[in-house]
Amino acid sequence: MSSGMEVVTQPFAAVALLDERRRTMVGVIDIGSNSLRLVIYDRISRSPMVLFNEKVMCALGRGLNSSGRLNPEGVVLARDNIERFVALARGLGVARLDILATAAVRDASDGPAFVAEIEQKNQIKIKVIDGEEEGRLSAAGVRAGIPDADGITGDLGGGSVELAMTGAVASKLVSSLPIGALRLTEAGGDDARARQIVDQAVASLDWLSQGRGRKFYAVGGTWRALARIHMEQTGYPLHIIQNYSIGRLEAENFTDLIGRQSRRSLDKVAGISRKRLETVPLAAYVLHRLIKAIQPDRVVFSAYGLREGHLFEQLPPNEQRLDPLLVAAETMARTNPRFSCGGDELVRWTDPLFADDTAAQRRLRRAAALLSDIGWSEHPDYRDEQTFMRCLRMPVAGLDHAARAYLAVALHARYGGNPDASILARIFGLIDEDTFARARSVGLGLRLAYTLSGGAPGLVGAATLEVDETTLALTVPEHTAIYTGEAVQRRLDALGRAVGKRTLVRTDDAEVPPPVRRRARG
Repeated sequence: MSSGMEVVTQPFAAVALLDERRRTMVGVIDIGSNSLRLVIYDRISRSPMVLFNEKVMCALGRGLNSSGRLNPEGVVLARDNIERFVALARGLGVARLDILATAAVRDASDGPAFVAEIEQKNQIKIKVIDGEEEGRLSAAGVRAGIPDADGITGDLGGGSVELAMTGAVASKLVSSLPIGALRLTEAGGDDARARQIVDQAVASLDWLSQGRGRKFYAVGGTWRALARIHMEQTGYPLHIIQNYSIGRLEAENFTDLIGRQSRRSLDKVAGISRKRLETVPLAAYVLHRLIKAIQPDRVVFSAYGLREGHLFEQLPPNEQRLDPLLVAAETMARTNPRFSCGGDELVRWTDPLFADDTAAQRRLRRAAALLSDIGWSEHPDYRDEQTFMRCLRMPVAGLDHAARAYLAVALHARYGGNPDASILARIFGLIDEDTFARARSVGLGLRLAYTLSGGAPGLVGAATLEVDETTLALTVPEHTAIYTGEAVQRRLDALGRAVGKRTLVRTDDAEVPPPVRRRARG
């Protein structure tokens, strides 16, 4: 029996979003010496969203040193999975699919035949890039994820390590060394010989000293495995590789320790997959020697590399200069809108509270403002926790771990989270007490703005904040009941306590008496 109700299988907004994605989706297949990966992004933009990510460990470069040819077993595995990846990407409707091949394919005598077979079978072109271009793209990927990157990028693959000076302007100082993790493990089974090869290769580059006192950006799956081991060993509270940072001396000691471990010892260490196990000690040694040669102030691990750099370089210069955090925050705010105040409106409204903002603090306050209504559709009892975790772990670029914690704390306060809530233990050690307090003040300012306006654009601007040495004053239009009431006073008081000011509400210089708080009955 029909209920008479129309069944809507997909909202119009969702259909429009899917149609747009089909017009803009781009896929990148990366044929590396050790792994093969397909990543599909929603578009080429300053903050592309990953829609699909799959990796297969093919080890194409295994045995390359001795035979000069691709690993036969890896060729079969790679050929089958590339065919699968191409079919999958086309089935999902990507508008564009790029295939990049690196060290193993470019160095193997049968590399051209391997490429020709795949191109003919799948009717698609493969771009085999040289070491210099690989290094340049990896550095571009680091800049895409860390806009203020300044130092040297190192990308360790199975066949080679690419090194490139990295900064606001692309550098010509790029080198490729044949000391990839797979190649080193095949140096006659002799670790001493492998280490000698590493030392000689690193010593051959006379420009590495230009990175002294700057950052070293570590890219590549095996170095990411090292970062995971370090996180596990130190009890680090946030398991996100992007922008994970270790001081130079600590990194030196850690990589020296891991580099001297046997495979059997490392088998017991959490954070390493068995397929990475054999390459980890020598990968640690390569990183150790590079740290020794460069003497950076910190080692920063980057999850962004070749593929992201490939997309980044296709953006026009004006888009490359955009802030990926703010682009991502604005996109997230538009994805599931209610009737939110604009981010710029909220930033201007809270300006009197934060007149001493640095450029970095104002940037994070703007990001918090853009994200300030993303929890509206969550269950009201859990909005603070859900939004906290979402901000802490959101897969966007342009954030170090301290900034993640800052935004998470701010949005936790925006949704009324208790400053003593146990969930906040997740950011202990990521930000100090003063930064924690400032983030909460930002969140409480946003909470007051939403109380005044209900989230409707334009309404919050009719009420203004003024701050002097002792007082936080809220000035409201005369005879406008929407701006007064117990909830407004309560949240103004909470903000006042956070910034250490007494509070008052006034109309045209006349103070408004605080509302009578009645004790609830029953």
